[in-house]
Order: sequence, then structure tokens, then C-alpha cells
Amino acid sequence: MDLGVVAQTATGTGTATGPPSPSELGPLLEWLWGSTAVRIVAALVVVGLGVVLSKFLVRLLGRPVARRFQRQSVAQTILGLLRVSTIIVATFVAGSIVGLGIGDIVLSVTVFSAVLGIVLAPIVGSIINGVFVLADNPYEIGDMIELENGRRGFVDDITLRYTKIFTLENTFLVVPNSSMRERDVTNYSAEDERTRLSIPLLVTYEGDLAEARRLMERAARNVEGVIEGGPDIRIGSARYPAKPTTLIDAYADSGVRLNLRFWVRTPYKIPRIESTVRERIWEGLEDADVEIAYPHQHLLFDEHSGRARVAVEDGSDLPPPGTEEASGVTDREPMERDDEGVRAEDGDGDGE
Repeated sequence: MDLGVVAQTATGTGTATGPPSPSELGPLLEWLWGSTAVRIVAALVVVGLGVVLSKFLVRLLGRPVARRFQRQSVAQTILGLLRVSTIIVATFVAGSIVGLGIGDIVLSVTVFSAVLGIVLAPIVGSIINGVFVLADNPYEIGDMIELENGRRGFVDDITLRYTKIFTLENTFLVVPNSSMRERDVTNYSAEDERTRLSIPLLVTYEGDLAEARRLMERAARNVEGVIEGGPDIRIGSARYPAKPTTLIDAYADSGVRLNLRFWVRTPYKIPRIESTVRERIWEGLEDADVEIAYPHQHLLFDEHSGRARVAVEDGSDLPPPGTEEASGVTDREPMERDDEGVRAEDGDGDGE
């Protein structure tokens, strides 16, 4: 029968077009499918559905994967691979719709990758290093790390290509994984967050050394965030006292160098804690028989040093410049002041 169906009515004669039968719909679909534009549109629709499906799968499997893998970076990597795999499968299906077989698509990708091999080499290297970073687990998302150049911050994200660090200066630092594996990275948050700090202090030989050690230990104990005492802290096979401890580090030229060691509970406020401990030490020095040492210089004159005139304190005993008495002094380069406030001047240019 034809596509049009003739219907007789009581008022007259008319024609009405009804829906096509299945036998007539098949040739129409074959004709539409033979159009290149229709296939391209269908391929784009398939790719779009693949993107939507990938997001749905990530949202559906996000919590189960996170419970299965305790490391957040690994869970995010698996979900990222799931999303990419879904889009790749949708892309293969779309390629088959427009007439490209799987072999053609693989061959095209291989040729394209070979052509852009030089450009993609750094990216491929970062991806390979990213796999090693995830496998070695030197740091995790949320850890506080410090790079070898002194930059310190929190790990915000770990991907197969790069590591994103949120620095303490409120900036983002994105470092390729190939560079991260070659750097010395200090992880302050690995397993045990307790961190030991050291503050040196150089005191004079004449001061009370025992009082200086007690003063430094007391200054550290009164700071918030410092572990005041308790069981020894074990690191490997060694044990260290948890309370602040001051040790004699060396007998230096200008004094005795003391080293205060103490532990902090968390590494997130190390600069503030160190500054507070130094302030407490400085305040305690006011009432203690302890003096901070600093270098002194002593000038020695002998028969080979020439002639020198000296005056104490403000130099009031020296003759005024320009007079005959000062002729042997004012035209010479003055010497530097020693530790007793004595100024010395070389009389004939040979002085030390």
C-alpha cells in the first residue's frame, strides 16, 4: 500500500497521511545512516554520553574506592583512570560509527604519538615518575613537606604528571613528578608528626653554665606546642628524651656553644614556636648570671709596630686635630677600638 491512506467521511472525500509501517521505516533509516553528517552527529552524541557516563561512574564508585584504598592519592588516580577509560571506550565506539575500525584508530594514535614523540617525551617521563611516586609513597595529600630549596607547604594534589603544593606563603607550587623524584623532600607529617628542633646559644666562659642550661630548658617548656615531658621518643632503634634538653655543643673561641633540643607535637607552626622560645630565652637572660658571647679583638703593639698614641673613652686627652702635637696622629689612619674602649692610632704607618 502507499504511504497515504484514503479515508471516506460522511461529508465528503479526503486524504490523510498515517504513520509509516515498519517495512517502510527500515529503508528510511538506512538512507539516513548512509549520510556522513548523520554519522558524525551520532558519533559526537556517543562521545558526549561517554563523558556523562564517566562522571556518573566516578560519583557512583567514589566512596567504595576511597574505602578500599586508604591513600587518597591512589584513590583519586584510580577514579581518574576510570573516567579516562570510559571516555576512550566511547571514542572507539564513535570511531566505529563513522567507519573507523579499532585497528585504524590504534594505527592513527600510534602514528600520531610517533610524530609527537619528542614533544610528549617529558609528559611521558612525568607520568612514569608519577607511578613511582604513588608506589613509593614518599608523601601523601595533606602532608607538610619541605623541598631542598627551603620551600615548605602542604601537598594539595598528586597526579600522574605533577604534584601540587600549597605553600605557607598562600601560593600554589606545581612541580613535575620527574623533578620531585630527583629532589630531597623532607616530610614532616609521615607517620609520626612529632618533630625535634634545635636552638643554639653561645654564652661566655665567665657565666653560670648550669644556670644557662636550666634557663633554656625552662624557656622551651613554657611554650604552647612543645612536649614538656613523658616517655622517651623512639626513632628507629634509638630513644631520645621527650623533655627539652640542653647539651654542650662545643667550646668555641668566644664562648661555650649550647644546643637546646626539644620536641613539638605538630610541624605546622615551627617558625612561631622557635621565635617564642627565643623570646623566652632572651627574657630569662635579664635576671640570670649569663651573658651572650660575641667576638672581642685585642690589639698588640711591639717594637716593630711603630709609634702609637692612645686615649681612653671619648678621646678627650688627645690634642685637637691640626695642632703640632697631633701632627703625628691626625695624618695617620686610625686603628679600630678594642674591647676595653681604647682607640689606637698608628704613628708611622707600620702599626697593626
